[in-house]
Amino acid sequence: MSKEATFLQAGKVINWTNSTEANVAVGEVIPLTSIVGVAVTNIPIGAIGAVSLEGIYQMPADKTTTFAVGDKLYWDATAGNLTKTDTANVYAGICVEPKNDSTETALVKLG
Repeated sequence: MSKEATFLQAGKVINWTNSTEANVAVGEVIPLTSIVGVAVTNIPIGAIGAVSLEGIYQMPADKTTTFAVGDKLYWDATAGNLTKTDTANVYAGICVEPKNDSTETALVKLG
């Protein structure tokens, strides 16, 4: 049987090409079709940079909604925050700390 897979890297951080029309700053949330990542470095337009796909991050959150530990959270790129609404948003991960309806940030475990 021939070899079907070759290990390349752990996958916690990937190389991503910034094909957007804006520079990406370290710490910016990057929607990647079906998941989000977080820029590890500044990534100029057209450049390749490191994007984290794992870890627990504090991010802006919908301040009108409560989150419970284990809730699925999504990134609303228009509002620039985490939400529990999946429609038209990209999956970010799970909530790892309760958030009340007046808190402006939440902790999310990516993936």
